[in-house]
Amino acid sequence: MTMTKPYYLTTPIYYVNDKPHIGHAYTTLACDLLARFKRLDGFDVMFLTGTDEHGQKVQEAADKAGIDPRSFTDSVSQNFRHLLGVMNFSNDQFIRTTEARHYASSQALWTRLQERGHIRLDKYAGWYSVRDEAFFTETELVDGKAPTGAPVEWVEEPSYFFDLSKWQQPLLDFYEENPNFIAPEGRKKEVISFVSGGLKDLSVSRTTFDWGVPVPGDDGHVMYVWLDALTNYLTALDWHEDGDDFKKFWPANLHVVGKDILRFHAVYWPAFLMAAELPLPARVFAHGWWTNEGEKISKSLGNVIDPLKLVEEYGLDQTRYFLMREVPFGRDGDFVPDQMIQRINSDLANDIGNLAQRTLSLVFKNLDGQMPAFPKQLQPEDVALIKATDSLLDAVRSEMDKQAFHEVLRLIWDVITKANRYIDQAAPWALKKTDPARMADVLAILLETIRQVAILIQPVMPGSAARLLDQLLIEEGMRDFTSLGSAGRMQGDNDTSPKTISKPEGVFPRYVDESGEGA
Repeated sequence: MTMTKPYYLTTPIYYVNDKPHIGHAYTTLACDLLARFKRLDGFDVMFLTGTDEHGQKVQEAADKAGIDPRSFTDSVSQNFRHLLGVMNFSNDQFIRTTEARHYASSQALWTRLQERGHIRLDKYAGWYSVRDEAFFTETELVDGKAPTGAPVEWVEEPSYFFDLSKWQQPLLDFYEENPNFIAPEGRKKEVISFVSGGLKDLSVSRTTFDWGVPVPGDDGHVMYVWLDALTNYLTALDWHEDGDDFKKFWPANLHVVGKDILRFHAVYWPAFLMAAELPLPARVFAHGWWTNEGEKISKSLGNVIDPLKLVEEYGLDQTRYFLMREVPFGRDGDFVPDQMIQRINSDLANDIGNLAQRTLSLVFKNLDGQMPAFPKQLQPEDVALIKATDSLLDAVRSEMDKQAFHEVLRLIWDVITKANRYIDQAAPWALKKTDPARMADVLAILLETIRQVAILIQPVMPGSAARLLDQLLIEEGMRDFTSLGSAGRMQGDNDTSPKTISKPEGVFPRYVDESGEGA
């Protein structure tokens, strides 16, 4: 397959003051699903994730652990790398803000902003939240705390300022001219309301700690962690060296972030880029938060959801499927184990698992494993199912570009439901004696539907989809989206000799708890 259009998408870089939790896995999974989809759809993808390792919060966490910040970040960053492997994420790069190339990139951006007159030295006096790594005005405080509930401290120190106030109207104009820049719609309204309320110049350096990127020409200051962190999206493309990747992939197609850091990505980041005279990304999507059985997740409550334990308990692809299917991406979601088990046993084991197992078992048993040829004459019910299957790509592609991942899976499962209805009504097991030719045609239609469904679920459940495609004897080179529809029909006119399958093995087992009970 010839790679054509570049596609650059990013997770936020994750703060290394603690180990990864479900939120980190969720964001990266969404990007992984999209990256895999785009690759199968012929795009040249750059998928970036990594860790944000500077700032006062990290320095304090390292002090608490009794080790230096470098050793602390080395250790915690490795936990995030480990998560990538466990969750089968396909990122192209993993960036750390403690890398030499990132220091060079951040300082290059600072210099560019300073040379254009957008940074000045002054004094900062105001409220700062270490936990949020954010500054707040008096009017933004709620009962003496940050809007997130985090404690704030009064800070007075020399500081460099970025002229954020100057970019209020350019930002509002940009949002109006680019209505898809911020999603979902509700989040966009929040950002526009915030910017319309007035922007104050932003303190972009600190002197009270030293764990950060030194300000060029003034080592007494380190860069504000968010100016440093956001630059990672440029660092990864070697922009400061005018790298080929920068020319190819920038501006980014999509930044996926949690709703708590939308302001930094939809206000500060575009303002920095405008001031630096660099192109702006196409889209920022802010997803919601997970709760645990109705309760807000927190370490103090002891209800943090560990994605590694989910995989261990429920299975890798089962976890990936549930997180992308259960909640519309962009809304808050509630993790309830019974609902996850229901998804595993209903959607996976019953719907697609049973459909594939029944179909392949009938081919193995009734046709001696020989794959039937795709029918030359189709019955109306055949046409209905094949038409629904062949039209899936256009439908799911449209939803994928809106980051409506739950809708992508709903559309695919609608076809699986149709296929289950088709097999029940056609009853191929009863046709062996009465009409073996029709039985073969029915099985061929079902195999073709399963083939296309298996190709389309590769982004969300790559391992399971591969096992299903292996059992269907689909060659590696016939698993991308150019093989969907009539182009890749199984046992069609282009196949010179029939293929023979082995005894099928179930791909989607039911979940059974320790007592032997399923859902």
